[in-house]
Amino acid sequence: MAFDIEMIKKVYANFGPRVEAARKLVGRPLTLSEKILYTHLWDGNTNTSYVRGTDYVDFAPDRVAMQDATAQMALLQFMQAGRPQAAVPSTVHCDHLITAKYGAEIDLPAANTESKEVFDFLASVSNKYGIGFWKPGAGIIHQVVLENYAFPGGMMIGTDSHTVNAGGLGMVAIGVGGADACDVMAGLPWELKFPKLIGIKLTGKLNGWTSAKDVILKVAGILTVKGGTGAIVEYFGEGANNMSCTGKGTICNMGAEIGATTSTFGYDESMERYLRATNRADVADAANAIKEHLTGDAEVYAEPEKYFDQIIEINLSELEPYLNGPFTPDLATPISKMKEVAAANGWPMKIDVGLIGSCTNSSYEDISRAVSIAKQVSEKGLTAKSEYCINPGSEQIRFTIQRDGFLDVFEKIGAKVFTNACGPCIGMWDRVGSEKQEKNTIVHSFNRNFAKRADGNPNTFAFVGSPELVTALAIAGDLSFNPLTDTLTNANGEQVKLDAPSGFELPPRGFDVDDAGYQQPAADGSGVQVLVSPTSHRLQLLDPFTPWEGTDLKGLKLLIKAKGKCTTDHISMAGPWLKFRGHLDNISNNMLIGAVNYFNDKTDTVKNELTGEYGPVPATQRAYKAEGIGSIVVGDENYGEGSSREHAAMEPRHLGVRAVLVKSFARIHETNLKKQGMLGLTFVNKDDYEKIQEDDTIDIIGLTTFTPDVPLTLVLNHIDGTKEEISVNHSYNAQQIEWFKAGGALNIIRREAALKNA
Repeated sequence: MAFDIEMIKKVYANFGPRVEAARKLVGRPLTLSEKILYTHLWDGNTNTSYVRGTDYVDFAPDRVAMQDATAQMALLQFMQAGRPQAAVPSTVHCDHLITAKYGAEIDLPAANTESKEVFDFLASVSNKYGIGFWKPGAGIIHQVVLENYAFPGGMMIGTDSHTVNAGGLGMVAIGVGGADACDVMAGLPWELKFPKLIGIKLTGKLNGWTSAKDVILKVAGILTVKGGTGAIVEYFGEGANNMSCTGKGTICNMGAEIGATTSTFGYDESMERYLRATNRADVADAANAIKEHLTGDAEVYAEPEKYFDQIIEINLSELEPYLNGPFTPDLATPISKMKEVAAANGWPMKIDVGLIGSCTNSSYEDISRAVSIAKQVSEKGLTAKSEYCINPGSEQIRFTIQRDGFLDVFEKIGAKVFTNACGPCIGMWDRVGSEKQEKNTIVHSFNRNFAKRADGNPNTFAFVGSPELVTALAIAGDLSFNPLTDTLTNANGEQVKLDAPSGFELPPRGFDVDDAGYQQPAADGSGVQVLVSPTSHRLQLLDPFTPWEGTDLKGLKLLIKAKGKCTTDHISMAGPWLKFRGHLDNISNNMLIGAVNYFNDKTDTVKNELTGEYGPVPATQRAYKAEGIGSIVVGDENYGEGSSREHAAMEPRHLGVRAVLVKSFARIHETNLKKQGMLGLTFVNKDDYEKIQEDDTIDIIGLTTFTPDVPLTLVLNHIDGTKEEISVNHSYNAQQIEWFKAGGALNIIRREAALKNA
């Protein structure tokens, strides 16, 4: 039986009537995305036709998922909410705090020792508040969710941007910050601007070397890293029906890399097969009973241009493999063009490492297709030229592929099997020699490839591809190798060509596992004690942020004017900093250390206006805070793209930054800033970015009459005594303005809980 089957049955019992009501209300056929959104309205009543991209709407998600790095702050906030138990089914997954170095047999015990305090905290707080807990080594959150919790037509939020992976099972699954998760677990509505809709019609069928990964790599090239912002991407067509459920998950997973709110597919036979294979026949049966509601209406897919804001069409039969990168996941190059493009750009051709797995590509199908390439090394007298590493997505996957002999094949080509965890994908890779910062190339089946992300080396050129393509390139050791056309020289001096990959959608002998790594919470957690040592350097209880003082903000110093791409990795790095995710003050020492200062093209070097000297960003901001001086951060386009990590909003808030002013925001980061009581502002005229000078003192005017849709004014007080005024926009609605005034959304929750318990 599936987890939370009664909750799923309740969702399905209301689904049909609510879809019918929504269809009648809007007066037209509905997309799948709209059906899920309208059936999950907070008040349960479909009485308003919402405007896409304009209206803020309160929703009631069915469940919450948290990974260990973000769960710490989410649960530290939830502990202050005054609730005895999570209001919706919720889970914690320990997958981020495990360093990949030697292999699972050594790395996992080391992590259990190093992060014991954090794992014990998460296990105990989960036990207390009725939250399911997945132990270290159980697997990567998104793979575990797909195998156990995702269900067609459901809505979930998760404290990780790749929560969207569950769209592969027909969900609307959205990455959020911990404060949003705290709200939902506390039984409050979750707010989202009603998304726009991008429809992607898939025709034909994948064949040969082409995989589901290549669909999203091509889409990333079309839409870029911000082309999906504020939109749900809905895939449909015969090509979608011809694809496996886990392949759909891969596509949805990397929708985070185009900025999409989420991506999803309609319920079909591949999803039913996957549900039954993962011991959820009860969910499949329930979904089959309402399956006409679990996909877009036929009229929508027949004439999609009438119902979507944008349409893209891709013929899978003609699609070729892609390799995206380096340094950004939307730089898409067909494998047939890589040789000339790499040569023209001077990219290092020698491939040092190939890595497969991660939350994006660690299904049984992915591994079986990769192993079909790996076994040709011995069959054709070849030798793998590159190091090769694997991160299985879950213990169920690892156990099953070991049982079926896949790991033996990989080990014969020298593969290193890391823990069932994120590892190199999120920078938790203790790569030997990376500290030398040598120029090198790696290929992987992960989702992101920002500079420094995998190994901390800014000179590692990382390229994203399918597991089977990564395997072929690791065997060849050459970025210019095209397995569709090129040959390799074997031990006998013969020219041999790799056969196209083949594999299994699902394990022919079924999935198997001895211990999946799940801890069920106590039936009554009231007696469970959650202890946080006051001297801990890993965990720190939170103090409420200070409410707004009721005046305009004047005399703000410019902390940094960030130049170019500034992701959440630049604002709050992962890797070794993950150990401080539960200690706000300690992790604040990484605030914006990766951002490039516009005025000197350096990272972590800004001017301290109190001393005139240059120094690290966090230290400079701490100096301002000590003097009671607020500051402002200025940024470029799509500021805060990447991970959902709310630390990128909490750190500036904690250290006294009052506002972030940018050309444009990534969705999750803007929401995180609002939740923490920060001002997130955008230039009315983007060229005004150039007017911000290094020594400016800045005033923000109009806050005493802070109102939705009314711009604010910034006064730039230049060091030469001149002044300039610029107009700035905001997207705050009335409720979000109250968050700002209260000093953060959590202060309102805490206040309401106190009144209730008084």
